[in-house]
Amino acid sequence: METADPRNSFPGGREGPFLGLVTGVLGLAALVSVASLVDLVDRPDGLPAAFWTMAVLAVGCDARPFVPSGRRQTSAVFPSTCFTFAILLGWGLGPAVLVQALAVTVSGVRLGHAPWRTTFNAAQYACALAAAHLVLRSGPGGLFDGDRLGWTDVLAVGGATVTWFVVNYGLVSTALRLRFGGRWWPAVRQGLPFELLSTGSLLLLAPVLVTAARASAALIPLVLVPLFAVYRMAHLSDEQVQLAALDPLTGLPNRKALLAEVAEQVHRHAERVARGEPGARVALLLIDLDRFKNVNDALGHAVGDRLLVEVGARLAGVVGERDLLARLGGDEFAIVAGGLDGVDEARELAGRVVAALTEPVSLDGLPLDVGGSIGIALFPDHGEDYATLMRHADVAMYDAKHRNDTVAVYAAESDHNSAERLALLADLRRVLENGPVAGSTVRGGDGAALPPRLAPDDGPGDAPRPAVDGGPGPGLGRGPGSGVRTDPGGGPGVGGTGRWWLPRRRSRPAPAHPDELLNRILTGADPVRRHGPPEHPPAGPAPDTGPAATPPAPAAEVGEITMYYQPQVAIATGEVVGVEALLRWRHPRRGMVDPEELIRVAEQSAVMRLLTYRVIDDVVAQLAKWSAAGTTLRAALNVSVRDLHTGEIVDRIADRLAGHGVRPDRLQLEITEGALMADPRRVLATITRLHQLGVAISLDDFGTGYSSLQHLRRLPLSEVKVDRSFVLGMAGDADDAAIVRSTIELAGALGLRVVAEGVEDERTWRLLHAAGCDAAQGWFYARPMPADELTAWLARYRPLSPVPSPDAEIPRRHAR
Repeated sequence: METADPRNSFPGGREGPFLGLVTGVLGLAALVSVASLVDLVDRPDGLPAAFWTMAVLAVGCDARPFVPSGRRQTSAVFPSTCFTFAILLGWGLGPAVLVQALAVTVSGVRLGHAPWRTTFNAAQYACALAAAHLVLRSGPGGLFDGDRLGWTDVLAVGGATVTWFVVNYGLVSTALRLRFGGRWWPAVRQGLPFELLSTGSLLLLAPVLVTAARASAALIPLVLVPLFAVYRMAHLSDEQVQLAALDPLTGLPNRKALLAEVAEQVHRHAERVARGEPGARVALLLIDLDRFKNVNDALGHAVGDRLLVEVGARLAGVVGERDLLARLGGDEFAIVAGGLDGVDEARELAGRVVAALTEPVSLDGLPLDVGGSIGIALFPDHGEDYATLMRHADVAMYDAKHRNDTVAVYAAESDHNSAERLALLADLRRVLENGPVAGSTVRGGDGAALPPRLAPDDGPGDAPRPAVDGGPGPGLGRGPGSGVRTDPGGGPGVGGTGRWWLPRRRSRPAPAHPDELLNRILTGADPVRRHGPPEHPPAGPAPDTGPAATPPAPAAEVGEITMYYQPQVAIATGEVVGVEALLRWRHPRRGMVDPEELIRVAEQSAVMRLLTYRVIDDVVAQLAKWSAAGTTLRAALNVSVRDLHTGEIVDRIADRLAGHGVRPDRLQLEITEGALMADPRRVLATITRLHQLGVAISLDDFGTGYSSLQHLRRLPLSEVKVDRSFVLGMAGDADDAAIVRSTIELAGALGLRVVAEGVEDERTWRLLHAAGCDAAQGWFYARPMPADELTAWLARYRPLSPVPSPDAEIPRRHAR
């Protein structure tokens, strides 16, 4: 779609400053040149042939100005500059202004400039010539006085040349700044080299032209030879710029050209956005070919290059005449389309691209099936500059790949690598490298600071006691297929779709204190002392308690990581048989960090390994402390799918277990079905080594992924955990109840222990007992709590066993 040159109209929203500049330049030009133009009325007969020769050449040459290729046309070369500046040097301001005005009128008609714009350009040149004239008047005299030129004359001419250039270029740059907005100096600096090369050369030719005119007017046309050289120099310079903006393989514009085009389109359409006009959107489509690496690997890079050339030709047939198709490198292409009304038109263009890539490409008789994933970002909806639009289109493209879709439009929720998340990743690395902070304020599970008398003393050789942030909240975790989930049994408003755990080294806690605050904490965690359904925590991070809640620097800048533990209870006997470790991180500025977001960010970087090692170190150290205190527990922790792809995690666990003297069967790793499907061969090798070491393996979130009987049969599992999504609904949903019952029966037949997560009420507890479930965890028993609170909870806990009840009959669905 053809877009009119916006410089031919006044800008909407910025009329005042821009109109003021135009009016001021016109008034100033009239003021400085009217007197000299009036004097010129009596001089036509006295002007020599040299003047008329220069005047004719000035007007004639501007009939064909050199306009650099591209769509900006902001740096056109006007040969009249050479002649009018020479006329200024030889015959004064009036003749120069008059000839320049005629030349500008001719070039304006030739280039299709609006009348007001042509008038402004003439006034702009008049101001530049007047400023140069003032500098010349400060010299010793005219150049045609018959005397030899001295150094003062040369300095005056040089000063006038610099003045003309500064005034002219400054007025143009200021007008563009007021017209389109943006920063003034970067735009000035960008166009300065070309202007110095072209316009500067023309100005320096003027004194030579005047010197030739002093000898004979017949010598003046000879200046066309160096003038042509300047013209060719500008043309060659432009060709080099164009070659630098082309992809050598496909001949399409490259990334540099794409940057310039997006900037130009944004400038052109910003005006329409301000005025609310239609066709004000610019779409940036980023295209990444699918399966291109397979072609390179199987057939070689030569065939891959031919494929790229063919794909480029197909895409060129899809885009419009005013759209830009570019190759960014590798198998990535981009399309810039302006004049759109909304995302529907961008999707329509993307649909045409998809259709062009659907047909196989035949090379040497071999049909190659190529497709592509397309990400779309719109100006101004998704960004107002090249960098933002490009990054958002890239996010949308990878979102399309992740969803196995073809086209995706940028959405903020899909942006997993935003600046905020990168800052979060940096803070996570810092808090992991800082380690526990000594002397920190101790908090209870509800987020309130505990009195000093309740804080346990550090024993000899114990690690410093960290702050305990948080209260019940989401466990740190990942979405489906990533290896982590929410806290088991988290009540409504708790958790997301995943979880993870970073423990802190803790000293052995002191005995329970008969303080009312501690009593409230224990009452909230003890099912014997609690009456009625569990009280769920409010959604969102617990409120800060004031300055005392902030640990000392440097950890105060990023907060502290703390491990929480949730008990796992044998349903038949009520005995606590284990705990699951869950992470809590209260950031000083962000509050409680969303676990799902944290893991999604960490898994894409080396920070994930630091996180995993920290988890292993702290959980094993805590097990050693419990064992020394006479408390025998099994601790379960989740591991990332990235960690299962290498055997290093096995070596780390073996080293820490041996170093702390902890039996391997006291540690259990939970893996998700998604981790199994990511790379079954390598994952199986890693968990087999863990099984040989004596570490138990639990299959987490069973029933939510792609598990099959084949997995249950082949893997060295000891436990299956029924996902909380089924447990929560089994009391009222016959389908959920059937899934839970079937899972328990299947695991029992294979000799596996079954743990149900998400037990939140007594009826679900009794239903699981009737179905034969081995163990459970959830808010019905206890919320996740720090290690010291868990010790106090265990001291006060009294096991409960379910008794037969009519309510314990598992609901069954009617036959369909």
